[in-house]
Amino acid sequence: MRIAISGASGLIGQHLATSLRSHGHDVVALVRRPAGPGEVHWDPTQGVLDPTSLIGIDAVVNLSGAGIGDRRWTASYKRTLLESRTLTTGLLASAMAAVVKDGGPQRFLSGSAIGFYGPRGDESLDEQSAAGNGFLTDICVQWEAATEAAASAGVSVAHLRTGIVLTPAGGALRKLLPLFKLGVGGRMGSGRQWQSWISIDDEIRAIVHLLSSELEGAVNLTAPNPVTNAEFTRVLARSVHRPAFFPVPGFGPKLLLGSELADALLLTGQRVVPAALSADGFEFEHPDLANALSHLLP
Repeated sequence: MRIAISGASGLIGQHLATSLRSHGHDVVALVRRPAGPGEVHWDPTQGVLDPTSLIGIDAVVNLSGAGIGDRRWTASYKRTLLESRTLTTGLLASAMAAVVKDGGPQRFLSGSAIGFYGPRGDESLDEQSAAGNGFLTDICVQWEAATEAAASAGVSVAHLRTGIVLTPAGGALRKLLPLFKLGVGGRMGSGRQWQSWISIDDEIRAIVHLLSSELEGAVNLTAPNPVTNAEFTRVLARSVHRPAFFPVPGFGPKLLLGSELADALLLTGQRVVPAALSADGFEFEHPDLANALSHLLP
């Protein structure tokens, strides 16, 4: 297959491109600088993407978006978080729609997140669960809606509702590891909030699986066994052979990150299960947290 990736330089994008190439696929990266070999130039902020550059590409994987937890949620950065997702997705969808009958991509895997469900306590959530409330929900709803032009033109569209991707190379795990290795890690707030996670290996395997799947609509990319933050803390501490005696009171992250961001990412959560992916025959290599961390942290 010939597969275009937006966000190819990001954490998931780099792993995905490497995996696809290792299996003999041709990867085309969408870049904002002048394009080189194996690249296509685009500029989502200016609405620039030549639809004909997508002719001959079988599928597009859209992983673009500014980092949710990279900085405080000022009004300006919240706008960046939204537009970095909706503008890119909408531009890709329109370009694909323009060439779908002329040899353009027939499959569109577009990023989303489990933030779609909002804080839901102990409720078990699958792809049939309704949207929740809050800023992350608003982003995800608009993000997914931005694919409409492609879907209406006949492109097969799936929304990758990704959970916490575990890899020591980046994301939450990279930030937590130094603390836990020093023995100063601990649960966040009450520790009762659910964390729906997935290993980087299963994240990539799931995306590759979906490239040749007929699944459409929402697909939760999370392991089948979510855990509470307290359990995550215990398992991570055990994996690095250190105690976890230092709980972090809720006011700490709120002071550091701001109340809205701390609540959304650290002090509340979702208990999400990958019902659609499992029903489609996907088998996880790392279905439980201890197994995943044992693999990731040898």
